[in-house]
Amino acid sequence: MKKNKISLFAAVMLALSSLIGSGWLFGAGEAARIAGPAAIFSWIIGAVIMIIIAINYVELGAMFPESGGMSRYAQYSHGSLLGFIAAWANWVSLVTIIPIEAVASVQYMSTWPWKWSKWTQSFMENGNISSHGLWVVMLFLLVFTLLNFWSVQLLTRFTNLISIFKLGLPALTIVMLIISGFHGENFTSQTQGFMPYGLKSVFEATAISGIIFSYDAFQTVINIGGEIKNPSKNILRGVIISLGISAIIYIFLQVAFIGAIDPATLAKRGWHGVNFASPFADVAIMLGLHWLAVLLYMDAFVSPFGTGVAFVATTGRALAAMTKNGNLPAWLGRLDRRYMTPRIAIATSFVVSAIMVSIFRNWSMLASIVAASTLIAYLTGPVTAAALRKMRPDFKRPVKLRGLNFIAPLSFVVTSLAIYWTMWPTTINVIGVIALGLPIYFYYQARYNQSNWGQILKGSGWMLAYLAFIALSSYLGDHTFGGIGLLKYPSDFGLIIAASLAFYYWALASRVDGPDLQHAQKVNRRVK
Repeated sequence: MKKNKISLFAAVMLALSSLIGSGWLFGAGEAARIAGPAAIFSWIIGAVIMIIIAINYVELGAMFPESGGMSRYAQYSHGSLLGFIAAWANWVSLVTIIPIEAVASVQYMSTWPWKWSKWTQSFMENGNISSHGLWVVMLFLLVFTLLNFWSVQLLTRFTNLISIFKLGLPALTIVMLIISGFHGENFTSQTQGFMPYGLKSVFEATAISGIIFSYDAFQTVINIGGEIKNPSKNILRGVIISLGISAIIYIFLQVAFIGAIDPATLAKRGWHGVNFASPFADVAIMLGLHWLAVLLYMDAFVSPFGTGVAFVATTGRALAAMTKNGNLPAWLGRLDRRYMTPRIAIATSFVVSAIMVSIFRNWSMLASIVAASTLIAYLTGPVTAAALRKMRPDFKRPVKLRGLNFIAPLSFVVTSLAIYWTMWPTTINVIGVIALGLPIYFYYQARYNQSNWGQILKGSGWMLAYLAFIALSSYLGDHTFGGIGLLKYPSDFGLIIAASLAFYYWALASRVDGPDLQHAQKVNRRVK
């Protein structure tokens, strides 16, 4: 078993392989189109939000070094129903990321400019994956899955190799765009300005241009916590290092992209008119950097491929962890005896991913589902961290967050704002997908578990009310965020902030000291 442990370097490479995926290929172009040069702030805001969220999970991950841990924390503090909602929402986001990366690869393949590659143009039709392209997507999903069937060693060897390329090319792109055609006036143009579409556009870009989605993969380190060497220290290090590196890369990519746009194009069309099918490759061709464009087209295959492989591992372990909560059949989480990988869970994720991409056939649709569902799951992190401080102050905490009484409610508030920014009708669509999982929960509770429904509803009632509130607020909200405009900006933000604080303290008061904490205590005893 010792030989299968993942080193800090391998954990960081695995996280970066997830973090540097299709987001860098699409995000900078989309964010600039929405917010102009102020998109730089969108990447900073996104990074700050995800770091604030991640800090809560670092404490929890160090306390409970178990694979797929993010699927279990909420159940420890608030009982089985809240645990199921959080785990299901998290798994929905993870299982959707896998086809996103396959779709990204195929979409870029469809724009290859060479004569010999004309056959790939049939992969896309009216902005969606065509029937021909869908077969290629399915092939990618199958390869992603098979690479995860044979031990963590094979997985980390693959991701270590691919991550070096994935980090090197964005850095090269930044340097070449800046030295080949950087127009500083694009940031201060009198006709456009630094923030041409106002502050609202900055928040809009943060949620819908793939920025939150791009930073989401920090949880890769948390979910493989039970397989990392020296987890009490390396979980924190892995999360901070991987998020820090990715934030620096994304921000500099945005700066380079903005500076590379021809000022004459901006004068004619404005930032809303900057709409490239393959943003960085198209800009490289405009600058005469054809060799860089070739590398970018290659990376449009490699980066999403690496992320897809990494997320199959994360998704399989998250689903396997859900079976330990008693709300899914135990055979789903069974480990292969030779390779110690949850093969059935991985295969199940493949099937669900295939269904998702058959229904939602473009990158933006899938990305919006990921952003909203993962943020809903993240709401429980600060609540659980604070609740466990009150219920079990004696638990071993290798990483004990200072100022949790301030950071936890702050995390809840910024997460709520980000959910609102994902826009109506994405909010209600994702809540509907989460609700589809509830019959599974109630079936297993009724058939196999002797449930204390009073405790279950106490621990989860706040979340059910919160989901209704955020859906209604999104519908009534500002036009910028897809609502009918009854709640105008910035009063909509004020309402979200005030209500989120109320929901946070309701959630904290709803903690349940139940049997799940006994299992949590057993896991915590393994901490050295």
